[in-house]
Amino acid sequence: MNKKGIIQLLEQLKNNDISVDEAYGAIKDLPFKDLGFAKIDNHREIRVGYPEVIYCENKTISQVREIIKFMLTKNNNILATRASKEMFEEVKDLHKDLRYNELGRTITYETNKIPRTESYIAIVSAGTSDLAVVEEAKETALILGNKVEVITDVGVAGIHRLYARLDIIREAKVIIVIAGMEGALASVVGGLVDKPIIAVPTSVGYGANFNGLSALLSMLNSCASGVSVVNIDNGFGAAYNASMINKI
Repeated sequence: MNKKGIIQLLEQLKNNDISVDEAYGAIKDLPFKDLGFAKIDNHREIRVGYPEVIYCENKTISQVREIIKFMLTKNNNILATRASKEMFEEVKDLHKDLRYNELGRTITYETNKIPRTESYIAIVSAGTSDLAVVEEAKETALILGNKVEVITDVGVAGIHRLYARLDIIREAKVIIVIAGMEGALASVVGGLVDKPIIAVPTSVGYGANFNGLSALLSMLNSCASGVSVVNIDNGFGAAYNASMINKI
């Protein structure tokens, strides 16, 4: 339940459109519901504006199924990240509108249509190998109600590809830059735009990339101002923060 739902419920109670018992039934699972293996934070959307997100990695299929099943009873928008195809196959019968992004490994369901922002988030990635993180970021940004522009395969090995899309990148309110290898793209973009940049290092690269550590350290040491950095492969975290900036 979100702020709007709480206000509507109180107005219905005030106008005698519902009984006290009915109002209690609507809020009895606040602030959280204990499923035994997980405590679903039903109060989160009221506090921070977005409902709880399901991180599926290291959860069992049955746990993910029970969480989604409960959240559907609350008419919540659903975003599940790091979900396997096998997980989706086992939960898709819960609702016909559950959608799976196989590359981004996300399960989404939008019951409360959030109006799209007029400003947009640009998601810029270095190479095709970074697309899984791009898709996670895109799905996150979209379900949080943002307009999104995706610019892919514009890494520093062919910098002219980036320059060809600079007009779109510069018009964004906030920019997510996703890159593996040495992670140089974030610094390059940072030196060309006047918008905040959220850099995402990816685990793409050969041995000395150390599964994304080299890109992470490069981005943290960026000489370009206005570049902040999230954890390795964390497309979700980057898009969540970008959404908050885009809606200021």
